[in-house]
Amino acid sequence: MEDMASSSLRKRRAKLLQQMPALDTLLRGSLIERYKRCGKPGCKCADGPGHGPKYYLSVSFPGYRPQMDYVPQSEQEDVASRLSSYHRVREILEEICEINRELLRRRETL
Repeated sequence: MEDMASSSLRKRRAKLLQQMPALDTLLRGSLIERYKRCGKPGCKCADGPGHGPKYYLSVSFPGYRPQMDYVPQSEQEDVASRLSSYHRVREILEEICEINRELLRRRETL
């Protein structure tokens, strides 16, 4: 960043803002895939990995245990996409903050 011209930094910042996913598409957390055994004698799950996959959204909050919500298999792709959008927004925000900090360091107009 230090070797980029201020105008290039501003152009990069504008381009990043255009790449931001829509905020209503965001979902924070992790998607967990699980296989469970039902415990019925003679069920095929006893010898294999279990029934599944079953998906759960895990969300952690400071000071609390992670919360788990069941995600129907039909919703798994949408949830995964929303989680990906959230991570992309965080990456974009970090880069924008880095650009703004560099402009501030140069005593340039933000």
